Amino acid sequence: MVNQTLARRYAIAIATLAREQGVAERVGADLSAIGDSLGGPGQVRDFFESPVIDRPSKERALTEVFDGKVHPIALHALLLLVRKRRETLLRAIVAEYLALEREARGAELLTLETPLPLDPAERDRLLARLEDVYGKKFEVSEVVDPSLIGGLRLMMGDRRIDASISGRLDALARDLAHAS
Repeated sequence: MVNQTLARRYAIAIATLAREQGVAERVGADLSAIGDSLGGPGQVRDFFESPVIDRPSKERALTEVFDGKVHPIALHALLLLVRKRRETLLRAIVAEYLALEREARGAELLTLETPLPLDPAERDRLLARLEDVYGKKFEVSEVVDPSLIGGLRLMMGDRRIDASISGRLDALARDLAHAS
């Protein structure tokens, strides 16, 4: 189990340092790339998270792979995790870092689910309307889910708005089940 409090502390330290140097966006992108390359299932992740492999070997391998390709802040954060034997925190740290940067920009994550890909102009109109109604900027993640049949489903933080046909059919089925 990942210690979210510890991951947040690391993320705050990394974000503070990156902001001081004016490279917060670059460090975030690099941390995401590192997390994607080391966090997926397989031998790379097994190597990275293995407690059996000694730290100097891991540091050497990671430095060879990432040196010059990612910002030094991101690389040194990764090497610090290896030195402290906290490799399993990487994904949580990346998530916390991205959340901190989103919060600093005054943005919120929005997941938009539709049965078919939206036309870019239509998506922009919807986002403009949502930003106007909620008074926030959104970072959008689009998901195509044909099982929605029609309409859309929005998820903003802990708020979920289901305006899909499948959602309405599910609600109707529940109402009918409770009525009998």
